[in-house]
Amino acid sequence: MISFKESFMAKIEEDPIRGCWNWIAGQVGRSGYGAFRKSRAHRVAYEMFRGPIPTGLEIDHLCRNRKCVNPWHLEAVTRLINVRRGLAPKVAGQFNRNKTHCPRGHPYDDENTRIYQGRRQCRACDREKTKQRYWERKRTKLEQDNG
Repeated sequence: MISFKESFMAKIEEDPIRGCWNWIAGQVGRSGYGAFRKSRAHRVAYEMFRGPIPTGLEIDHLCRNRKCVNPWHLEAVTRLINVRRGLAPKVAGQFNRNKTHCPRGHPYDDENTRIYQGRRQCRACDREKTKQRYWERKRTKLEQDNG
């Protein structure tokens, strides 16, 4: 009879480059996490090789690969730490810092960019908005005077 551990290990494929143990059996929904006997495979791997998951903690994939069940790529952390690690580039603003041009295509450079309340603003776009507001107000005033 095959043991629990042997059954589990039969469902992984090792990645020699990254060191991940990729889960090749079932998955839980579209989340990308592996499923093993009604549990998430990475949690089973952590408990099998590292011990029980402390109360109040969840398992974080240090390799950022949801299919990985390598227990040395997993760490028990608080929800806050897990979320910060997973979304850090977006939450910390790295996503926006990597942008080199505004949505209208003007460059974010020293001449065209100003910082206002901690945010970058495109000077060219600000000028265009100011002109647009000026002409809208002027048109509204003319319509009121002629109306």
